[in-house]
Amino acid sequence: NELRPGIVHRIDKNTSGLVVIAKNNQAHENLSAQFSKHEIIRVYKLLVWGKLRPSNGRVETLIARSKKNRQLMEVSYSRGKKAITNYKTINVFENKNTPTLSLLECRLETGRTHQIRVHMNYLGNSIVGDDKYKKKFKKIKNIDPLIEENLINLDRQFLHAKTIGFNHPKKNTKLIFNSILPHELEKIVKMLKKA
Repeated sequence: NELRPGIVHRIDKNTSGLVVIAKNNQAHENLSAQFSKHEIIRVYKLLVWGKLRPSNGRVETLIARSKKNRQLMEVSYSRGKKAITNYKTINVFENKNTPTLSLLECRLETGRTHQIRVHMNYLGNSIVGDDKYKKKFKKIKNIDPLIEENLINLDRQFLHAKTIGFNHPKKNTKLIFNSILPHELEKIVKMLKKA
């Protein structure tokens, strides 16, 4: 399509990381088919409020457009499309100078709009910096001022498309790409590890 040449899939606004773009129509059709059959490997890194119980798991729900706000998606029990997110906790940060935060990796089996954000919110652990799917948090007492400043001034959600893997559209060889966290997210992780 001339309007979106090569765009096979999208990531949310204010999410960083990897996106696949096709060079021609044949590659586009092949990659699109891999996406629709859920054969693409997609791993995201994210920081959420609180701790997940269990620390590793699988969320399988239906996701539909919100009835209250057309710009948002929500977990539904009767309508929408099946969505599957596998998550694992990499680090839990908790001490007297930081709020409890968890660094996670999520591997997607499906790719619904706002899927990880909706699933984390559904579990009660919304993503740091997510302005659409945030829960109301109490003012945190005794927080390290530098950490607080970096969390408050983060003008995006802490969500990064870290890994993408697919079969090459022509050669059919497995390709896997990784990307590192952008500076503003890496800085927060380093501060939390130090604290």
